[in-house]
Amino acid sequence: MVRWAEADELSGLTAIELAADRLFEQVDIVFPPGTTMIEEVDDPLRVLVEGTPPTGFALIGWVDGNLHLEQLAVRPDHMRQGIGGRLVAAVLDHARAAGAPAVTLTTYRDVPWNAPWYARHGFSVLAEEEWGPELRALVEHERELGIELAPRVVMRH
Repeated sequence: MVRWAEADELSGLTAIELAADRLFEQVDIVFPPGTTMIEEVDDPLRVLVEGTPPTGFALIGWVDGNLHLEQLAVRPDHMRQGIGGRLVAAVLDHARAAGAPAVTLTTYRDVPWNAPWYARHGFSVLAEEEWGPELRALVEHERELGIELAPRVVMRH
């Protein structure tokens, strides 16, 4: 069941993000050291989770008036059970309820569980000339953080 996170669950989500990030080593992507995205969150109303205790989460925010999926992570030992798909569906439902015209995200173009997976869930690549100023700044910030370790794309649903 997908639900909003409880405040006391946020710190436990770090382990999920770190475990999911380690999967990228299979495709020669090793993230630079630093804090995880979820460690920087103090508002549980930005985080949808599945399970008690959570087995996956979706971190959301707002970029250029659209809901933005900042992070999606599922515990590797719970992958391929539909958790990510249910989290994405919940994000899309929340976007509709909040009146967002679209949901955006940034992801790796060629990693099978990134852009190709999101495409199967209705997302398409957003051409750079369609990026708003906040999205453009976000992409630049990701580059500065050193996570552009393979080709990345912006996608929209």
